[in-house]
Amino acid sequence: MAKKYRTISIYCAQCQTLLYKYHKGGRGGLVKCFLDRIVDDRTQGDMKCPSCEGEFARPLEIRNRSAHKIIQGKVYTKGMCRK
Repeated sequence: MAKKYRTISIYCAQCQTLLYKYHKGGRGGLVKCFLDRIVDDRTQGDMKCPSCEGEFARPLEIRNRSAHKIIQGKVYTKGMCRK
C-alpha cells in the first residue's frame, strides 16, 4: 500500500515568500522536511529565505535520510488539515 501525501506550501513568516512545496505525510504539525519529499525548492538549499535572508531551518539526519529541522515560528504553511 502506497503512503498518502498531500502537497503543502511553506512560506517565510517574516516576508511571506514561498520557500517550498512539500509532500507532507501524517496529521501532525510541520517539524521537519525530508529532502526527498521537497517538490519545489525556491531557496538555494542554504535554509535561508531568498528575500529576507532569515534562517528558517537547520540540517538534520534521521535514519540515514537528510532533512531540514524547521525552526518554529519562522515559517507558516498553507494546505494543512485543520481540526
